[in-house]
Amino acid sequence: QVQLVESGGGLVQPGGSLRLSCAASGSIFSIRVMGWYRQAPGKQRELVAAITSSGNTNYADSVKGRFTLSRDSAKNTLYLQMNSLKPEDTAVYYCRWYNPDYSGMDYWGKGTLVTVSS
Repeated sequence: QVQLVESGGGLVQPGGSLRLSCAASGSIFSIRVMGWYRQAPGKQRELVAAITSSGNTNYADSVKGRFTLSRDSAKNTLYLQMNSLKPEDTAVYYCRWYNPDYSGMDYWGKGTLVTVSS
């Protein structure tokens, strides 16, 4: 089992920045992909950014150049630095860690709310 706890959400003005954190605990040795998803009101959950255990990253077109993934392996923590935030970035952000080869190895955090508003 893997437990994920997100933090760092909040209210920010357009153009501002936030850094989200996802701290993992438990049996993470088989995890291969770590990522952030978001779900805005009335919309489906969508991928924001993900990184593989080998370091390959993938970003949604809507956040490229504004958001940056990083990880601290020693702390088992994944970060999402979000700059130049827009109102359309408002959503609940979820952390997901999983192994695509094992359907039962798919873990989600409870989410953290990001609100971009003046």
